[in-house]
Amino acid sequence: MRDRDIAKVIALIKSAIRVERLPMIDAASVGRTDPYRILISTLLSLRTKDEVTCLADGRLFALASTPEEMVSLSEKVISDAIYPVGFYRKKAETIRYVSRELIERFGSQVPRSVEELVGIRGVGRKTANLVVSAGYGLPALCVDTHVHRVSNRLGYVSETTPDKTESALRRKLPKRFWIEFNSLIVAFGKTICRPVSPKCSSCPVISYCERVGVTTSR
Repeated sequence: MRDRDIAKVIALIKSAIRVERLPMIDAASVGRTDPYRILISTLLSLRTKDEVTCLADGRLFALASTPEEMVSLSEKVISDAIYPVGFYRKKAETIRYVSRELIERFGSQVPRSVEELVGIRGVGRKTANLVVSAGYGLPALCVDTHVHRVSNRLGYVSETTPDKTESALRRKLPKRFWIEFNSLIVAFGKTICRPVSPKCSSCPVISYCERVGVTTSR
């Protein structure tokens, strides 16, 4: 794929993706700019289906919506509220720890930089980038398995890990696309450019795609 075609590719993907196909965190943040809720919701979403995350998020934030309120809850109360998200006991521990770190190190505010966020144990680059972009509207590239796979399958980058793909995208993807890139590519990767047997016959960007690693398709 030629670098100069990326704007056309993004426009075509955008036209093919409906709002209701947006990932849970992005859909939830429409009209919402609370970085703390986005941070906690993203932590909940790791290795968990969107619909399960959405329900757990609602139950948890009915009990606590600030770092102070969250640390006042026991891990048992938090884990009961978020069950059955994946690794719910460990996530309850992480949520309390992260909330306490925000209180003690950042005056109860969620940091606006990726570097500060990843300095908190339990917060990875994917989570940090999503908080910065969805919570503060600042340019940040959230690269998960879908963004990693699709970016490499297109031939736009050629990297072996999500972190390396993030670095490559930072170098070449125009900054004006950074905020929307994750939500568009995740939705595209879940519905059309699927991990196994992608729907190439109905893909809006097939003429631009190098189909790297694709052996079977529909």
